[in-house]
Amino acid sequence: EAVAAEWMLEFACSCLCRHFAEQSGAEFRRWRAVAQALINGLSQIPPHQKKTVYLCQLLIRIAEGKSLGVKFENDQRIPPLESALSFWTLLEREEMKLEKLHEDIRRLIQIQIVAVYMEKRYFKEAAEVLERLFTDSESDKPLRVKLATVIKTKDPYVPLLQSFSYSLLISKVKSYIDLFMKENETNFLIQEATKQVASMGLGATAWQNRPVEVNENDECDLETKQRFVLSIILLRDVLGQMQNCCLDVYSSLFWMYINCLLGLNNMQNVGKNGVSLACSRKRQRWTHQEDLELKSGVGEFGVGNWAKILAHGNFNNRTSVMLKDRWRTLSRIG
Repeated sequence: EAVAAEWMLEFACSCLCRHFAEQSGAEFRRWRAVAQALINGLSQIPPHQKKTVYLCQLLIRIAEGKSLGVKFENDQRIPPLESALSFWTLLEREEMKLEKLHEDIRRLIQIQIVAVYMEKRYFKEAAEVLERLFTDSESDKPLRVKLATVIKTKDPYVPLLQSFSYSLLISKVKSYIDLFMKENETNFLIQEATKQVASMGLGATAWQNRPVEVNENDECDLETKQRFVLSIILLRDVLGQMQNCCLDVYSSLFWMYINCLLGLNNMQNVGKNGVSLACSRKRQRWTHQEDLELKSGVGEFGVGNWAKILAHGNFNNRTSVMLKDRWRTLSRIG
């Protein structure tokens, strides 16, 4: 189970990175819960997984960076970004290259810790956090002096804060994620699933990218079906061949693993026979409220950004494909 948990943590981290980069809020929150549960289950962090754990914790905190009411530390004064900074420090210790990117991200996190307080006009708290960030009077003195001056102006729109914005921080973190993912392309679950699909006579890449007709009558999300097939192949042909493997179809860990790969909301979405119930849901009429949510989402995010619209809207068991098809229908209606 410990080995399987390590595989799942790697997979969860990979999903977190992808959804963070895509700014897919709902999917990110789902994988955040999975990753956090796996991390909490570790009695200690294996040396080879330190970077994985630290990166998960970093992304979780940066995603909540502007939510000062969210607390990750016992010390209630610590905002999410200050907590994120501690994990960035741990990540820096795990690798000595990328010094320029490390420095850029560290500086951006420090500036944004202060900027978030400034935006909400919590100037006293901004001054207090500055003291915590630079306990050594000589550590990065120029930046400390500049931030102290900014706080005194009580202006959240000064050039320094605008130049080192939150969006720039997100962009730099995405650059780090790209490098991390390239270094960790050997994810065991992905590797083995890919081998098994290829051994069936159809290359995994070609299989995943083959053209598929999607229309209003499609009841299943294509990505969910692909994940399901990959997970079943992997579990049957890889884990089933392992000696002394404790993963069987009656194991809670088995179904937790299936759930991770599928990315479904809860265990009830997978039946005892391993068939996704998401693929068997009945068609349901679109309500007037859902149509309004869809129109509002298109107005805010634009046509084509169905994942974002789905994540921010209030829809009843819909998929991004359903949103796209419904918008096409509404456009024809006029």
